[in-house]
Amino acid sequence: MNWRSERIRLELRMGSRKTSNVCWAFILLLGSLGFFLVGTSSYLGRNLISLFPSQQILFFPQGIVMSFYGTAGLFISSYLWCTIFWNIGSGYDLFDRKEGIVRIFRWGFPGKNRRIVLRFLMKDIQSIRIELKKGGIYTRPALYLEIRGQGAIPLTRTEENLTPREMEQKAAELAYFLRVPIEVFLK
Repeated sequence: MNWRSERIRLELRMGSRKTSNVCWAFILLLGSLGFFLVGTSSYLGRNLISLFPSQQILFFPQGIVMSFYGTAGLFISSYLWCTIFWNIGSGYDLFDRKEGIVRIFRWGFPGKNRRIVLRFLMKDIQSIRIELKKGGIYTRPALYLEIRGQGAIPLTRTEENLTPREMEQKAAELAYFLRVPIEVFLK
């Protein structure tokens, strides 16, 4: 959901709560839990999972390796579930022509710096930059805000599957609103 008026432009950014992230976290949780249970059942000599009889899997070396992979997978899965729960990366971009400020807000990991806020004046915006990164079969566009003395600040995530035409449209609308030029870089 985005909101636009003559003087204010608000763009909401989606964080980690995407369907694909939830699916991957769920698949990783189930897979690593399976590995861990098979490794544990080979150690105990009991069938914790009825699909794999514990007599067929020796604890040394297969059970140890499966327990290790299961434990590592559970740690990675818990990390993914935490990023989904905390919605890391979500936030908004606020462009206020009335006050002449730009505010970029993102949620980070819990702690002292959970709220990530970048705030600067509109007059310090040098340009809107589009980078076209060639990677394999297709080009991946990325949109940046070029700030004097601070460098480039990314406005789009690499996971956003925007076509070059959609990215160009988005950059043109933002450049028109901010009254700055557009620069295009090929990488």
